[in-house]
Amino acid sequence: MKPDEPSGRGMPGPARTGWRAVFTLRRIVTALVVIAAVAALITWIRWPEGESVRSTAAMVTVQSGPARNQPIELDTTVYVPESASADHPVPAVLLAHGFGGSKASVAADARRLAGQGYLVMTWSARGFGRSGGTISLDDPDYEVNDARALIDRLATRDDVRQDADGDPRVAAVGGSYGGALSLLLAGYDQRVDTVVPQITWNDLANAFFPESTGAGPADGVFKRSWAGLFFGSASAGGATSAGDLAALLGARQDANGEIDLSTVDPSKADELVQCGRFEPELCKLYLEAATTGRATPAIVERLRRASPSSVLSRITAPTLLIQGQADTLFPLSEADANARGIAATGTPVRVAWYAGGHDASASTRETDRVNALQLAWLDHYLDGTGPAPDDEFSYTTAGAISVRDTRPTTRIYTLDDYPPGTGDGYRVRLNGISPQPVANPPAGTPAGLSSLPGVGSLTSRLGSAGIDVPGQFAAYSGVELARPVDVAGTPTVRLQVASPTGEAVLFVKLYDVDADGRATLPGGSVAPIRLTGLPRTAETIGTAPPVTVSLPAIGHRFESGHSVRLVVATADQAYAGPAAPAVYQVSVQANSLRLPEVSPVPVADSTGVWVWVLIGLLAAVAVGVTVAVLVVRLRRRRQDVAVDPDAAGSPLVVRGLKKAYGDGYLAVRDLSFTVEPGQVVGLLGPNGAGKTTALRMLMGLIRPTGGEILVFGHRIVPGAPVLSRIGAFVEGPGLLPHLSGLDNLHRYWQATGRPAESARLEEALEIAGLGAAVHRKVKTYSQGMRQRLAIAQAMLGLPDLLVLDEPTNGLDPPQIAEMRSVLSRYATDGRAVLVSSHLLAEVEQVCSHVVVVSKGVGVAAGPVTEIVGEGRSVLVEVADGDRDAALTALKAMPGVELVNPNGRGLVVELAGAERSDVVRELVGAGVGVERLVARRRLEDVFLELVGEN
Repeated sequence: MKPDEPSGRGMPGPARTGWRAVFTLRRIVTALVVIAAVAALITWIRWPEGESVRSTAAMVTVQSGPARNQPIELDTTVYVPESASADHPVPAVLLAHGFGGSKASVAADARRLAGQGYLVMTWSARGFGRSGGTISLDDPDYEVNDARALIDRLATRDDVRQDADGDPRVAAVGGSYGGALSLLLAGYDQRVDTVVPQITWNDLANAFFPESTGAGPADGVFKRSWAGLFFGSASAGGATSAGDLAALLGARQDANGEIDLSTVDPSKADELVQCGRFEPELCKLYLEAATTGRATPAIVERLRRASPSSVLSRITAPTLLIQGQADTLFPLSEADANARGIAATGTPVRVAWYAGGHDASASTRETDRVNALQLAWLDHYLDGTGPAPDDEFSYTTAGAISVRDTRPTTRIYTLDDYPPGTGDGYRVRLNGISPQPVANPPAGTPAGLSSLPGVGSLTSRLGSAGIDVPGQFAAYSGVELARPVDVAGTPTVRLQVASPTGEAVLFVKLYDVDADGRATLPGGSVAPIRLTGLPRTAETIGTAPPVTVSLPAIGHRFESGHSVRLVVATADQAYAGPAAPAVYQVSVQANSLRLPEVSPVPVADSTGVWVWVLIGLLAAVAVGVTVAVLVVRLRRRRQDVAVDPDAAGSPLVVRGLKKAYGDGYLAVRDLSFTVEPGQVVGLLGPNGAGKTTALRMLMGLIRPTGGEILVFGHRIVPGAPVLSRIGAFVEGPGLLPHLSGLDNLHRYWQATGRPAESARLEEALEIAGLGAAVHRKVKTYSQGMRQRLAIAQAMLGLPDLLVLDEPTNGLDPPQIAEMRSVLSRYATDGRAVLVSSHLLAEVEQVCSHVVVVSKGVGVAAGPVTEIVGEGRSVLVEVADGDRDAALTALKAMPGVELVNPNGRGLVVELAGAERSDVVRELVGAGVGVERLVARRRLEDVFLELVGEN
């Protein structure tokens, strides 16, 4: 049998070497159970469950509008921790949801915060869920006043801590739409004690009409994909009350509250179809922008009214800004603008970036990090019980792809200062900076692809690669980086552009290109620019003043051996560009690409000391396993060195073999026999005699209780190197039917890990005698052909001892005769064969020697002729070429019952004729008789030996 083969039914089990001898299934399962139990205990200790929480839902009427005198119903839920009471009031959190969601979207976060001891109020914003009213996009008179009314309600609760009469202790928390609302609320209501907004905007006009040279939204490039998704997600959905629907339609209600259809204003009905629950004036502004692709002064004014940028100077509440690095809707620059505006007044501000955002959901580790930052901030600035949060800025870079969930792994870094990357940075020298022509396609189609808004993980995976249309972009590559470059902040580059129309809309991207040429677009973001007053031709491009482009802010590591590629494209699927075709000339100024390089400090995993405890336990297990491996190897080395000189020349010596199982059952009691070179030995015995157990011990799969097995003088133990000199076919061939016989043999040998040239494939095939059939698929094979292929498989490498279990199973008499020839051919050049079978007549024809086992004890062993002895049978050996003539003569002879071929001789069953009659008949037929000996049938002897008559 060969070591290192894959185990399974129909194939030899592996001869376990090294670690396989130690890592048994039972040991592995036991170790895993122990480790899992310890890990579960550590998790329970490290992350105990929070308080139990009760929740109450209610429709609440609030007063909003410019004068806060317009009633509206909001659908609310309050989450109250068990510890909150009139005797123990707790701080409160107003938790706002994102655009297109409802209070249900933040239910899990609300329970988490309530479990930490905060009373949490959630609500569906106006125009969403079951709340009334229309969507006014965080308008100070409406959404902001709605939230101020909710603070008023918190001021009336005796289980909420109060700073003064009518002033509850409260934080404003939210993501995206809810994040902007929390900042606006803090600007308009000084009762807000701290703010934690996530992935939100600073200036909604800049967010939807970005322009990366600083020109402002009036000259910005319309972010049409995100705007369409933003508007479409709420334009037609959501339940509303009959009263609100009547107001939207300009209709009256009857006495039963039903809408009087005869009073519906047709223009209002059309407006409802187009705008759904959006405030009509806001809807008209969106439709105008979507049609023209440009921002009018009215659009800019309306969007800025709903932007935190309008109130940053009034925010005095400490603010934690958490922004996503996978966010083409509200990029990192939006958080940076918020941080600068709030910090200008001296208000404490901290910024953290994380690997997530509108384009990709965060990993569990990143979500835990963000939640921990949020909770630490609230504990200090809201509850007053926690330590002051660190002033450091943190961000995340992508690592290798995780095998578990195919997402990139992450590495977290911190910097002492914010904003990051404000120095001179790392200058990249680009190749090919001379003008390159790029074509703007008609109607902007086809367009390059940088992101797919709203498509979750697919967005991040496609966006990270980017797609540029040939002929529509200019590319400039940098030299290979000699060292890693950590970047955090906003890269910049200077361009010169010429256009036949004097204007151009372009999209600038910064790729990371690995050593194999694979490019990724960090964050999936691009920098859109709209340039006017440009020179008209390539010859005059040098007259254009260079423009500085601020590329999207990133947190990214460019690894050593990678390079940077700058791409300037004319069309992007996410943006609206000029419809008219044109060819622009683009040039990059030499050495103008600046990367904001930083020197970050890596952050240890937040699980902290408990992870180290678990690592320590795993290390202890690893040390124990290593010691066990070394002990096993040392023992095996000693055993392997000790060679029994009396058995060194024998392929197999079995001495006093015993095997007792745990329940006391003795499968093998006392078994001894020897297999010498050139022998084909049959191992015989009835069912339950111990044959299979003996074979398993022989192959090193189980250990004997007593005695020993020697192969060429080396003692057999699990994993013993001498097992490589054994080939085995046990319990069926385990062949792959869809492959050819040859492919099966190749894959089998490949699985052993040995060099292909050591398989000696041609010799094994010649001995097995498969011929051209080896090239056919195994599913077309007969049973006999499958058996021969399986034996050829066991013969690969021409092992010195071949062990076969029922090799003639399913073979017809001619095939059995051929099998005898196959095994005889194999048992040459010092090799030997051990055959286990219950078909006695076949063993008698195939084997030269037999070992008879009964009830675990060897009862006879020796040559077949000696075991059989005298009887009615005689063995007649004739001259070469005379066997067929002898067979014909004896079958016609009176007094002969049966004639069976055996090698170059014949086994003759006498029924009245004498041996002298047989000789006389053969000589008379011209047959040369070389030898005639008495012979009994092996079956007769076997029954006598095992005591079954």
